[in-house]
Amino acid sequence: MRPMLTRAERLWAWLHTHEGKKIFRYTMVSVISTVVSFVVLFLVYGVFQWWTEVPSAIFANSVAAFPSYWLNRNWAWGKSGRSHLMKEVVPFWVMAVIGIAFSIVGASVARHIGTEHHLSHTEQTAVVLAANFLSFAIFWVLKLFFFNKMFKTDELDEIEEHLETEEHAEAT
Repeated sequence: MRPMLTRAERLWAWLHTHEGKKIFRYTMVSVISTVVSFVVLFLVYGVFQWWTEVPSAIFANSVAAFPSYWLNRNWAWGKSGRSHLMKEVVPFWVMAVIGIAFSIVGASVARHIGTEHHLSHTEQTAVVLAANFLSFAIFWVLKLFFFNKMFKTDELDEIEEHLETEEHAEAT
């Protein structure tokens, strides 16, 4: 039990380093963006019934992209001042559009499920919300793998190495 507790303590300490805080904040921005998307989708599709599944998902995820960009840039990475169009804005929106494409697939699957099973609007809303969440969860994991491959780093391996280094230092 003690080795597990020690590992948790070291992970907690790592979370208080510069890199740990950045990764934690990045993850929290994803959580906040997911909540924004969920609420907007619930309102425009579930409550107000303005559009069908696909346009509602596009709108909700587009709305969520704005606080995602601002929070990632300012809070997670600590940047301020004007955004650089080609180095920051364009790459962010390319990734956002790919994420929205994933949500379109999820919304289309949700529409199919609703039609196939003759779901009520309330049930269909639950399926659409779940599909949107699942689409972005899958995209988040794929993006993590892609970035790890592209930048030739594995954040989990780096955390493990950091913990092992501290463990070795404590032992000596």
